[in-house]
Amino acid sequence: MKKYLITALLIITNLISMAQDKQKEYIKDWAATNRYAADNECVTKKLKAVFMGDSITDIWSNKAHSSFFSDNNFIGRGISGQTTTEMLVRFRPDVINLHPKYVVILAGINDIAMNDGPISLENIFGNIVSMCELAKVNKIKPVICSVLPAYKFPWRQQLEPANEVIKLNEMLKDYAKSAKIPYVDYHSAMKDENNGLPANLAADGVHPTMDGYHIMEDIILKYIK
Repeated sequence: MKKYLITALLIITNLISMAQDKQKEYIKDWAATNRYAADNECVTKKLKAVFMGDSITDIWSNKAHSSFFSDNNFIGRGISGQTTTEMLVRFRPDVINLHPKYVVILAGINDIAMNDGPISLENIFGNIVSMCELAKVNKIKPVICSVLPAYKFPWRQQLEPANEVIKLNEMLKDYAKSAKIPYVDYHSAMKDENNGLPANLAADGVHPTMDGYHIMEDIILKYIK
């Protein structure tokens, strides 16, 4: 347990630092559309998939297990702290202009955490649907991922997100079925008895450990490999 607490503290410290950096850049580039600008220019081959997301994707692709992405011809376009509104704004430079075969969308937890203020589940859902529609128009196959379980947020303890996550996932699952889009259910495979993430899968209750990422990798490869 001590190991998980130390890991959680390091993650929280990193999140605070990234949030401060984000605040500094907010006025210059609200949706961080330039975060991956240089990297995007270096993409010269046909990609299997772009993973669009927030810190969960950012940590996964750039720190925790970058070889999973390079080995499978995937790239990550996650940005810590981002909401679906910000992702929708940068969807063109970070996904459409790269012309991948698939876009894997894992988004919504920061909206529920109210990182950019209150937003309804309907509007969170609408932003994700808009990303899927943009992908389809540009001949990119969208893949919708369930929001990961969350019982508490380290940075906003007063919120109780578990049921909101479940409601949003139900909306996404129903839409995916009607639109014939793959729905990747991480939630069912990773939740504990409180509909949160257990410490061995997420030391801070939100961001996966390597064990958590390995579960996600085994699941997603069934849909895009």
